[in-house]
Amino acid sequence: MDTLATLLRYPVVPVFYHADVAYAQRMLQACYAGGIRVFEFTNRGENALAVFSELQAFVQENCPDMVLGIGTLFTAQQAEQFIAAGAAFVVQPCATAEVAEVCRAHDIPWLPGALTPTEIYQASKMGAAVVKIFPGNIVGPDYVKALRGPIPHIKLMVTGGVEPTEASVSAWFGAGVNAVGMGSQLFKNADDTDALSASISELMQFVETLKK
Repeated sequence: MDTLATLLRYPVVPVFYHADVAYAQRMLQACYAGGIRVFEFTNRGENALAVFSELQAFVQENCPDMVLGIGTLFTAQQAEQFIAAGAAFVVQPCATAEVAEVCRAHDIPWLPGALTPTEIYQASKMGAAVVKIFPGNIVGPDYVKALRGPIPHIKLMVTGGVEPTEASVSAWFGAGVNAVGMGSQLFKNADDTDALSASISELMQFVETLKK
């Protein structure tokens, strides 16, 4: 419940992978300095588990309020491994019952990917804390707005097609999402970490106004 509350309080989630631990730490630190408090590291490389483990240790020492989770999981074995390494939540591009069961057993939020109303409903019935609309760029904010008629109560996050601009986040939150995930768009020109932190801070302050 604490993790879910943090996500809803700080509803912009970086979706990030890099094989270099030091670089990943720099990016996470920059996000933290900008006000990000929920961070999704993705399982997209051979060394993802090792990098995640080191990143988790870094978070505990340097970013105490950061909630670090893992994305791009498909199997129960993967979920068990990353939860053992400290993942506070699990995100999937799809919805698999075996990962749902592992998250339920460990009492951590499960955020599966879905697209159609049937998929969204079924994911919720399987125990999703939040259902991730993915890929968001295929459907757009109007699709989410249409979903909110018959499906007003299921918490939704969208990933794909969200840009770190006032226009983009206004459209998505205005359509009814509870949170947004951002990948490469958020990390453009990321080598300047001070500038990255500053731009994230502005974005987080703007998102705060949308929630009022």
